[in-house]
Amino acid sequence: MQIGSQVSYNELGQMVGLDSKTVEKYIDILEQSFIVFRLGSFSRNLRNELKKSRKIYFYDLGIRNAVLNNFTPLENRAPEEVGALWENFIIAERIKYCDYHGLYCNRYFWRTTSQQEIDYIEERNGRLHAFELKWNPRARAKMPLAFERSYGSMSTFTVINRDNYVDYLITADN
Repeated sequence: MQIGSQVSYNELGQMVGLDSKTVEKYIDILEQSFIVFRLGSFSRNLRNELKKSRKIYFYDLGIRNAVLNNFTPLENRAPEEVGALWENFIIAERIKYCDYHGLYCNRYFWRTTSQQEIDYIEERNGRLHAFELKWNPRARAKMPLAFERSYGSMSTFTVINRDNYVDYLITADN
């Protein structure tokens, strides 16, 4: 399962032999059952932003691993899979924290047609809080130039990694 990747109901339907409307209904059921959640793309209608994309994440990665029958330790997984699991974990835990503490915000990811992206955005009180999620604490990231030009004056940008994630998950001011 391609967590952290953009989802096409048509592509999923072709993989499992169903039409896209049926796939979407199944995703709706999984979402209503609090097994998965969808994250839509952030766009203010700039020409190069993806407008109708979505990603699907699991609230509990144990369910994802059970569906795939894959309980391999992280150190034995491919780096791309570790990154995707990390992204899913951080976003799911942040959403749980915000919901539990009544911190209401709109949630998105951001991507352009030229593949610039931000993993997770919270829109609160007229400001955008952008987060890049990196498993490796030494990995570098900066605000994409297209995002900075369009939204820099109304946004913050933070890199979250395994050395600083606890503060991010439990701090409302992020």
